[in-house]
Amino acid sequence: MAPIPLKIVVAGGFGVGKTTLVQTVSEIGPLSTEEPLTVASVGVDDLRAVPDKTTTTVALDFGRISVGDSLVLYLFGTPGQDRFWFMWDELARGAVGAVVLVDVRRIADSFAAVDYFESRDVPFVVAMNAFPGADRYRPEAVHDALRLRTDVPVVPMDARVRGSCLTTIVRLVEHALDRSNVVQFPRSVPFSR
Repeated sequence: MAPIPLKIVVAGGFGVGKTTLVQTVSEIGPLSTEEPLTVASVGVDDLRAVPDKTTTTVALDFGRISVGDSLVLYLFGTPGQDRFWFMWDELARGAVGAVVLVDVRRIADSFAAVDYFESRDVPFVVAMNAFPGADRYRPEAVHDALRLRTDVPVVPMDARVRGSCLTTIVRLVEHALDRSNVVQFPRSVPFSR
């Protein structure tokens, strides 16, 4: 039997770690559309919180994760800047859910992504990406700051650590299944390494 494909969107503001997450967990060489930042981004892209950032996603990131023989997760990372929002509808079409990455140093940058998935009733989890030197907050505090619905999970995550990313993705799939009440999936199926 062929594995069941599931589409997952990885979204969030500019420079929150979407490309890093996809690159960290993909079992294939991920497709990345990273391009160097140019003078055209001056005054448009706010680099204060990410001063070492030299590239940006200009279309999408794509990766794949196999879950045993039964599931294949396809990850689609969105570009973070407002000027690329026209692409989000296509990237989100048919998605089982989304991971919304949050940089707690710039939590206000997360409202647009949260609003996007809430308004379309797409299941999502909020992943608090760990940045060096950033304050640490309890998930409940971030949940309250983002004014999320009570059922939306908030999880700590480090986009550079595969296990941390996989835990977040598992939580998203569980959340999407809980909301759908349609499919019962065995939660003990391991990710292939």
